[in-house]
Amino acid sequence: MKRVTVYLDPRLHQALKLRAAETDRSVSDLVNDAVRSSLGTDLDDLETLAERADERRYSFELVLHNLRRRGEI
Repeated sequence: MKRVTVYLDPRLHQALKLRAAETDRSVSDLVNDAVRSSLGTDLDDLETLAERADERRYSFELVLHNLRRRGEI
């Protein structure tokens, strides 16, 4: 885990503390889950890019040209 300093609106912090107490979880866990959820798509995209790093890359123009040549668009 990496430690960071985050400045929260006092009302938001109070709501987090209440939710943490209600759910028997830490404020840190709630914040991590919220950030993970917010960035979920970005994380998925980064994982996909890493998995496909060795694949051959084609320019948009080449793909478009080939689709037109085959009559697909």
